[in-house]
Amino acid sequence: MNTKSLMPATVLILPLLLMAGCSSTYYKTMEGFGIEKRDILVDRVEEARDAQDDASEQFADALEQFRSVVAFDGGDLEEVYDRLNAEFERSQAEAEQVSDRVDAVESVAEDLFKEWQKELDEYTRADLRRNSESLLRDTRGRYQQMMKAMRRAEDSMEPVLEAFQDQVLVLKHNLNAQAIGSLRNELGSIERDTARLISEMQKAIAEADSFIQSMNP
Repeated sequence: MNTKSLMPATVLILPLLLMAGCSSTYYKTMEGFGIEKRDILVDRVEEARDAQDDASEQFADALEQFRSVVAFDGGDLEEVYDRLNAEFERSQAEAEQVSDRVDAVESVAEDLFKEWQKELDEYTRADLRRNSESLLRDTRGRYQQMMKAMRRAEDSMEPVLEAFQDQVLVLKHNLNAQAIGSLRNELGSIERDTARLISEMQKAIAEADSFIQSMNP
């Protein structure tokens, strides 16, 4: 049977297995297609990196929308609120996507390292065992460095989301010039937090690229 013909069905079935918590079944199915945990980890790191990149762009767009609201000088305030709220909701969705992707990386990494550690005892030659153990230690170290960067970037989203949410609520319940003035007072703080967020995202993306390269020499 042609393996390629099975891939579309597999793509549909695998998410169901994951939702049901059948990680062992998922890994076994993937191994049947020649895809090991190592490959899955690299794929998930790529997905997390891309989600962080998308989130960075979205938060930058939201900041620009916030600046445009602060510069408001006449017009339909309700329309202004709708645009700002839409940017906030998109930012919130991107943040959730980042968290989900990072969690997925952590899940498969834990399974990979657990399996790798266990298989060290299966070596009969001491030199091969030492080499594998050294590679495991190095891979785990690079992974932990990357994961710290990803979690820092993830944490940096929260204060920006909270600030955006607060200002969206202020505008929602006070569609007047006074509300715009309140937003102006918060602009500097939001700009600083957003700049820090984007900086942390870029560091995490760089760590992800480095890790991917180390896994695919």
